[in-house]
Parts: sequence; C-alpha cells; structure tokens
Amino acid sequence: MNIETIEQQTPKSVIHSIVDAQPDDASFDEILRELTFNRMVEKGLADSRAGRVVSEEDALRRVKSWGR
Repeated sequence: MNIETIEQQTPKSVIHSIVDAQPDDASFDEILRELTFNRMVEKGLADSRAGRVVSEEDALRRVKSWGR
C-alpha cells in the first residue's frame, strides 16, 4: 500500500486493507498495533508535509532533557 493510495482512501477502506493484510491467526492486539502504527506514520507524514518538523539537533536536545 503506497502513500498516494492511502491518502485517496476513506479511513474505513484503509482499516479494511490493513486488517485484510494480517495473517488469519493474528491476535486482536497485533491488529490494533498495526492499525496504530499505520496511523502514527500517516500523522508523521502529514506533519512533515505541513512543515511541522524539528531539527535533529533540537530533537537530541529534547531527548537529553528527559533524563534531568
């Protein structure tokens, strides 16, 4: 499933595609993890396209501050 295809699909059809791609013995939690991962990637790509990004230096500075 490529990015352009996802953007043109309805949320319901994206969910169907992700669920259909899972093995028949996938657990509920595994399917939810895949759905969550897909949504996080979609949101990150949208943020990137909208210019809502931080530099690597700023990201590293933020992560280092967590240990304080």
